[in-house]
Amino acid sequence: MGERMRDAEMNPMVRTVASTQSEMTEIILPNDTNMLGNLLGGRLMHFIDLTGAMAAYRHARTHVVTAAMDHIDFIRPVRLGDLVTLKSSVNRAFTSSMEVGVKVWAENTRTGGVVHVASAYLVFVAIDEHGRLQKVPQLLPETADESRRYADALRRRKHREAESARRKEERLATETQGEA
Repeated sequence: MGERMRDAEMNPMVRTVASTQSEMTEIILPNDTNMLGNLLGGRLMHFIDLTGAMAAYRHARTHVVTAAMDHIDFIRPVRLGDLVTLKSSVNRAFTSSMEVGVKVWAENTRTGGVVHVASAYLVFVAIDEHGRLQKVPQLLPETADESRRYADALRRRKHREAESARRKEERLATETQGEA
């Protein structure tokens, strides 16, 4: 009984957005940049994936894998020597998947100026050590902004599902034409 009670405390059926919030800061070094001294887009995507996974882990409390990077906006370049701060949180939890939002800011280390440079939405899926899907706790939005992101996440999920069905139909039609 005592062990079951501790497990329930560590893995509640509902978690708040605040309990999933994660943050990471990196300094941009020469190995991270292109020939123009700008952060490589793929490197930024790697940072976004890591920070998003942190929020998903905090929510699911089990292994998570990236299922999709649904959307990413590169707003401004990040320069060599800048500090990049990434903040993430779970926007909505479904049965075994979670949508995570990540916002990225760059700080000029000489001037102290901070600008928003990128935003992304990712989908993570919770699995066990054998790769089987795991249910995740529900998410409780507590603020107006969290409630807006919660509702928006459902709209994006419906769009992803419709787009997936469209691509599947297109693939099947192409395969059928190839057999004729």
